[in-house]
Amino acid sequence: MSSTNDHIYSAIVIGAGFGGLGQGAQFVQEGIEDFLILERGNDVGGVWRENTYPGAACDTQALVYCYSYFLNLKVSRMFAGQEELQGYLRSMAEDFGLGKHIRFGQNITATEWDQDRLLWTVHTADGSQYLTRSIVAAWGQLNEPNIPDFPGIESFEGEAFHSSTWRHDLDLTGKRVASIGSAATAVQYVPEVAKIASNLTVFQRSANYILPRGQYVFTEEETAAFLADPELYRQQRQEIHDFREAGFERTRRHTAASEEGVQQARQHLESQVADSELRAKLTPDYDFGCKRILRSDDFYPALTRDNVDLVTEKITEFTPRGIRTADGVEHEFDVIIYATGFKSHAFQGSMRVVGRDGLRLDERWGNAPEAYLGITVDNFPNLFLVYGPNTNLNHNSVVSMLEAQHGYIAQAVEYIAADESRMLEVDRGVLEKFNAHVQEELDKSAFSSECSSWYKNEDGRVINNWSGTVNEYRAHTQDLQFEDYLQLAETGPGK
Repeated sequence: MSSTNDHIYSAIVIGAGFGGLGQGAQFVQEGIEDFLILERGNDVGGVWRENTYPGAACDTQALVYCYSYFLNLKVSRMFAGQEELQGYLRSMAEDFGLGKHIRFGQNITATEWDQDRLLWTVHTADGSQYLTRSIVAAWGQLNEPNIPDFPGIESFEGEAFHSSTWRHDLDLTGKRVASIGSAATAVQYVPEVAKIASNLTVFQRSANYILPRGQYVFTEEETAAFLADPELYRQQRQEIHDFREAGFERTRRHTAASEEGVQQARQHLESQVADSELRAKLTPDYDFGCKRILRSDDFYPALTRDNVDLVTEKITEFTPRGIRTADGVEHEFDVIIYATGFKSHAFQGSMRVVGRDGLRLDERWGNAPEAYLGITVDNFPNLFLVYGPNTNLNHNSVVSMLEAQHGYIAQAVEYIAADESRMLEVDRGVLEKFNAHVQEELDKSAFSSECSSWYKNEDGRVINNWSGTVNEYRAHTQDLQFEDYLQLAETGPGK
């Protein structure tokens, strides 16, 4: 049912995942209450609501995968699972009273800037409209499933689904199952599917560096100690943060630290896979860190099971009965699971975002999204991105990056809300200078090495990852610098 809300909000947050809820909590802490969180789903959680495949868990330690002001004191294990992480976000929403700010079932189709009124109009699929001084886009980088357009894909007569839309109604027991993909998601569900499928075939495009995960389950006494004295939690949290910050050096090319990472990954592989032919298939041929570094203790053992096969031949086409590979072999399956990732380069997804002078965000970006601090884009006043371009990490918790962004954005929103004639648009020169430095630093990184990864666009430009440490990013975003922004408010009301 369509409706037009004439109220002008100080901010509208898009998305109720880690990024959106964290921004809402930051607003509440700063005394900003006139905001909405619009969520297309029917619950909070973002990727942790959507991804419910068997074995779904975070490969970052739970003690750092939470906000500093809302510690996950009831943590059950070092690498928390999907249900626990969604539960954490539900608790966060409750503790900060975010429920009254959230509107579920709001699929945003477009947002348009009105230069005369210095407002954004937000349009939803049901015809509703909202007005706001600022928009905080917390739509994430991994929310649009990607399924490659394989020849003949529609001809397959069995069941097929993407890992992010897991078919819990489909019993895989005794089935012949294919996993297309062997990276971050597949290493978690493959061990689980292998236990029940009659045969599981894993199609691997390229091998991954996999480090031991070393899962640790906290005892009831340890959890009770955290709850009684959160300082114990903070001490362990800081130790993990510092350790992982030091690990940033591993993402640099040709360093002793990166070679140490290679050796650790190879030792892990050799200790778990005895067959030399299988080991060769699982040995990466690119720089450590060029792709996402994975953590698993049970993926390699799953591949050594009698009912599991690893196929490295290129997929040439789908057939009614399965998949044909470049060697001419037709592999027959009952079920195909796509672990083929997400459309991580289309940050705004299918949403139409129109800024000053009718410029669309997808036109401004082309195939190379960029933003100052990963947060603001020229020609798009009062639009702030959470987890925007070049803010992803490979070495530490991305939640720490989100928290830094939230504080910066709250400063901007508070400033804009104080006077209806105010707007903030980053200077194009400031953005270009910043991103030139980021790209210069990334050239020294393994992220820029010769491999294909979701970090890079088709031209080889790294558009997802941050070029430094979390501590460096925190320093950049600690204080809003008004000299970075144009003064364009003269066209506003009363001018």
